[in-house]
Amino acid sequence: MIYGSCLCGSVTYEADCDPGLILHCHCQTCRKAHSAAFSSVMPIAFDAFKWTSGEDLLSHFESSPGKERYFCSRCGSQLIAERRSANMIMLRMGCVDTEITQRPDAHIWRSDGAPWYDPDHDIRQLAEGYVKA
Repeated sequence: MIYGSCLCGSVTYEADCDPGLILHCHCQTCRKAHSAAFSSVMPIAFDAFKWTSGEDLLSHFESSPGKERYFCSRCGSQLIAERRSANMIMLRMGCVDTEITQRPDAHIWRSDGAPWYDPDHDIRQLAEGYVKA
């Protein structure tokens, strides 16, 4: 079972499945929607997913034909994307509460990747805090 929630904790879900593929998506819509270089997702079967609280607080947006992105209207957290025609839910890994220990499987849509982010470049890793400019 996989559990997840939004930043404010008002919207929660569960997915009755084992962890699957983890993908870092670099497509332009994921980058814009998450204000980041990529979005980390885990595709699961549509039937494995259910909202457990806060469904009335959800908003959604069709970011591309047939793809709905669901987010909390209170805190803005993107929780999932849904592709009904593919029988698929994409869990947004940043909102997964269950500890997932496996490593990502692939970077996808690198053709759309942000030019300022290179997944092969080693940079400093800090345990906490900010770096002074």
